[in-house]
Amino acid sequence: MWREAGQLINMSKPAIIVENLSKRYRIGLKEKANRTFGEALYDTVAAPFRRLKNLGHAQADGEDTFWALKDVSFEVQPGEVVGIIGRNGAGKSTLLKVLSRITEPTSGRAVIHGRVGSLLEVGTGFHPELTGRENIYLNGAILGMKRAEITRKFDEIVAFSEIEKFLDTPVKRYSSGMYVRLAFAVAAHLEPEILIVDEVLAVGDVEFQRKCLGKMKDVAGCGRTVLFVSHQMNAVESLCTKALILSEGRVAASGLAGEVVRDYLQHNKGVTLKVVTKAVEFLGVLNRHSLDSVAATDSFEVALGFRTGPEELNAVRIDMELFNERRERVIHTRMKYTMRPPNMRPNSDVKCRIIFPPLHLSPGAYRATVWMSAGRTPLFWADDVDVLTVSATPALDIPVYEEDYRPVLAPAYRYDLQCCSSGDGGLAT
Repeated sequence: MWREAGQLINMSKPAIIVENLSKRYRIGLKEKANRTFGEALYDTVAAPFRRLKNLGHAQADGEDTFWALKDVSFEVQPGEVVGIIGRNGAGKSTLLKVLSRITEPTSGRAVIHGRVGSLLEVGTGFHPELTGRENIYLNGAILGMKRAEITRKFDEIVAFSEIEKFLDTPVKRYSSGMYVRLAFAVAAHLEPEILIVDEVLAVGDVEFQRKCLGKMKDVAGCGRTVLFVSHQMNAVESLCTKALILSEGRVAASGLAGEVVRDYLQHNKGVTLKVVTKAVEFLGVLNRHSLDSVAATDSFEVALGFRTGPEELNAVRIDMELFNERRERVIHTRMKYTMRPPNMRPNSDVKCRIIFPPLHLSPGAYRATVWMSAGRTPLFWADDVDVLTVSATPALDIPVYEEDYRPVLAPAYRYDLQCCSSGDGGLAT
């Protein structure tokens, strides 16, 4: 159940209390189409009673059920900035959706003390037919703010989002980057006591991400509570005071952010495979042996292997994210941007080649998250897949950095300095 205890921050009690929270999804079952208004009204009225009936004696699990969260418990104190980390599919986004009251839990409870502003996946909380201006006022009204309060913050929101030119355009015509800019500006500036931010910030450009992290620090400095989900461990360490690790829907560890991040990086080096259906088997990186010593100036390809089951797969998509040792996202490939989603025949071995030009990556080991879907149906995802190792090659004029200063990219470069002077001066040699 959800409870919201007033609009004032009470520093004597936790801002968020999560007790034995669980969320179960049913896989592969579609909602009823073309429901009448009467059916929709009945389902809405009956939902609380169905939930009460299920409390304390959850239904038996079957092959068509999946627990995204299982018995999650923790507390967050007012003013704390808590990072939530874990592999893809660990339950991070589901947890934030429950805390933001977008979805209800199957069992357990989440008690929220204060007004919540959330930024989850792109488009959440916006009405596509309304303009940016109208959505600002709509979100403020949902948060319980008066129109005068929203108007007082309006100029700050517009200035931060940098979309003044498109303010009176329906947001359905916004790019994903514009969506995120406005959504974060609204969530952060409408003075929520609790700010919840998902990995969606990765959609924005680097400069805007930097602005967002700065704003979250400002929000936390004012005594407000922040929950922050990210795969960027350096951002979690710099922004958060505490952190917790989610693994397969459960809390695996919690504590000071730096200690939790180090524990996560040290113990998460094996492949985690989350199979949604048995329609396909992931065979791994077929050419891993040839990627053991890739030079920064080399072009290379990653060959992913799959074996299909007895049924044909239609409109297949295979995507991959490549991460460095600090869990910073280096590359995100999406099949739909380069080719029409193909169909795959049953009982076949499939090799998917992803071909890269020279990327000038810094030396080190690189791992990936690979996922596959057919149409809108997810098939599996594999996290922490060992992909390649980039070797240090100082002979090629590529700099070798100390660990604390190592960037994502390490291209060959040179300096050229020219000094113009009206006198006889110039550069001293």
